[in-house]
Amino acid sequence: MKEAICTAHSPQPAGAYSQGLRANGLIFVAGQGPRDPISGQVAEGIATQTHQVLQNIRAILEAVGCTLDNVVKVSAHLANMADFDAFNCVYAEYFQEPYPVRTTVGSQLPGILVEIDAIAVDPEPGSGDRHSLHR
Repeated sequence: MKEAICTAHSPQPAGAYSQGLRANGLIFVAGQGPRDPISGQVAEGIATQTHQVLQNIRAILEAVGCTLDNVVKVSAHLANMADFDAFNCVYAEYFQEPYPVRTTVGSQLPGILVEIDAIAVDPEPGSGDRHSLHR
């Protein structure tokens, strides 16, 4: 059984996918870009974009009672691997040891510098009501 997660505190999907899913004791967060959910704007620079991406992920997790501390796996896509050090400095502000496992790759991204998806452990597995969760 899987349940969709949807929150107005993170940008709405631009295609046929969910912001997140709750399934089998895990929370899956779709790749999030640096779009501000209120203004719709994308700030410039890798540090600012990384902050926004991680805030978007945090909002989706919070919609189901999770925090970034529940994250166990992250996949990060950078438009330019030369931005890795700046990205990693911001990333380290959001996570504590033991850090989630992570894969970071260079990717062609549509007008953005970073996109991140995450998998978290659900602190309340089975707490959903079999319908989409909206917050």
